[in-house]
Amino acid sequence: MSEAHRILTHGKAPVLIVSDHASNHVPDDIDLGIAPELLDQHIALDIGAGEVAALLAGSLGCTAILGGISRLVIDLNREEDAPGLLVTASDGHAIPGNRSASIEQRINRFHRPYHREVERLLASIDRPFILSVHSFTPRLAADPEQQRPWEIGVLYNDDDRAARIAVPLLESAGLIVGDQLPYSGRQLNYTMNRHAEGNGIPYLGVELRQDISATAAGQARYADILAPIVEQCRVQLA
Repeated sequence: MSEAHRILTHGKAPVLIVSDHASNHVPDDIDLGIAPELLDQHIALDIGAGEVAALLAGSLGCTAILGGISRLVIDLNREEDAPGLLVTASDGHAIPGNRSASIEQRINRFHRPYHREVERLLASIDRPFILSVHSFTPRLAADPEQQRPWEIGVLYNDDDRAARIAVPLLESAGLIVGDQLPYSGRQLNYTMNRHAEGNGIPYLGVELRQDISATAAGQARYADILAPIVEQCRVQLA
């Protein structure tokens, strides 16, 4: 297994689940210079996203690729030249160990191998559909007044085909849905821009609210709701 990713295979359904920020792992030879408890917070990973991705892979009988390192080591969902690729501060917390780090070394070690593996997995699937799973914090320490009431967000850049199918279905399932919320996929959508939109592959990008996705019950709820919706999107867009 590569340190940049983890692969879960539960069958041959033509769906690839991608969770860029599924892990808070920091390799032993990298010192971020932060308190260990920060690795359990949202600045280090998308809380619950990996667990929901794993449940969905099992339910749908497909493959999932989970990012294998913390977003504080390098952000797998940003362009190689993006300012936030290697952060020195996140939501009010300094990340001093990144100040002198080599961006190119981190890219070569983690970012490029991860995206090459996404490409390889997609090439092995006939007419694939992609589900991208992230999660968002109900509030930011840097902006505590900002309200984030949505239980799930649906994000996209130019290709909103699956979003248009999924949003009313998610609402019918009883979820409070943010369409391009809590932020727009036109601002941050690198992995899907590269692998889905760049290749004409249909996809659904979702953001789960972390006070729900942090619990086993919340993870099961998300997986139960999303599985049939993903399948409906796939069938309609195949």
